[in-house]
Amino acid sequence: MLLAIFASNIRVMYNLIPMRSLVVALLGWFLLTACSTGSDCEQNPDIAKVEAPVQLERLEKPFFQIKNPAEAQRFLDQHPLFARQYLLQGRYASDQQLEQTMTQLATNAGLQKLGRETETTFRNNDSLQQQLRGLFQHVRYYYPAFRVPPVKTFVSGLGKEPEKDALFANDSLIVLSLDFFVGPAASYRADVPAYINRRFTPAHVLPALALTISSKYNRPLMGNHTMLRDMVQFGKSLYFAEKMLPCTPDSLLMGYTNKELAGVQFNEGKIWAHFIEKNLLYTADPFVIKKYIGERPSTPEIDKTAPGRLGVWVGLQIVRKYMAQHPEVTLPQLMAQRDAQRILNGSHYKPKRS
Repeated sequence: MLLAIFASNIRVMYNLIPMRSLVVALLGWFLLTACSTGSDCEQNPDIAKVEAPVQLERLEKPFFQIKNPAEAQRFLDQHPLFARQYLLQGRYASDQQLEQTMTQLATNAGLQKLGRETETTFRNNDSLQQQLRGLFQHVRYYYPAFRVPPVKTFVSGLGKEPEKDALFANDSLIVLSLDFFVGPAASYRADVPAYINRRFTPAHVLPALALTISSKYNRPLMGNHTMLRDMVQFGKSLYFAEKMLPCTPDSLLMGYTNKELAGVQFNEGKIWAHFIEKNLLYTADPFVIKKYIGERPSTPEIDKTAPGRLGVWVGLQIVRKYMAQHPEVTLPQLMAQRDAQRILNGSHYKPKRS
């Protein structure tokens, strides 16, 4: 039985800068397998020189040492920012209520077991810190004013919405709920379909965080809510993530299996022709948009074997082509661009049928 009933007692807020719904959707769209990367992943020597110190603190061990409300209070006193922003301490009727909730969670046998599995999976603290440093170096290379927030890891108890509960980030704090990312060997997993759960593994922690950070810079596109606007908006966010993590495979970015990714790449012209022939780019029908942008195991409108979220994948290809056609455009300029039609026109994106 999952531990969501316990996690629901702690009201974890997904508090990230603008574009919250965009990132929530994207966070669920990763997958276990690796494939070809869309970028050159050789380390840029200029990026390697960027200072990006990481303050990483693992809170799992002190959390599971809590045995009573008094110890819970000490934990909260020792981690005031975490208590205030992540646990939303101020929203409880009293401190005693939060202390009791924390004690119940920390002493729950199921959560303790998941905590041990999380510790085993993420035992290499130096590796995690180094990966975070690499990500933040890239962010600060493109955005020198970016200040690296302190990073805390925690075992949250698997909330009912992993796309929201797995990560918390704002300008002053990042919290990684690592229990979501243990992978298929975990005793407990989030209560979501298997094709979503398979996207929560250790390899997905950094891509998920990069997408989360993208919401700080990816300006919302102007105009009516159309298929094209969503395609390009998602495409920009994914492009940002691949620039922050240039060695990340497309399979991790997009959430496709190797077979699915090979299929969409081979049939790129057919997929694009479907959008054009069905006049989908400028539809404002939310039901139709959801078929191609929203979470689905497949897109039978194109082919019964086609994976879901094909509009998002096409959006990434449009943005990639736009940037290839316009090498003078910087990443910050792309993120600030709010005209989806301009990006489409400037991309000259017209893949041929296979």
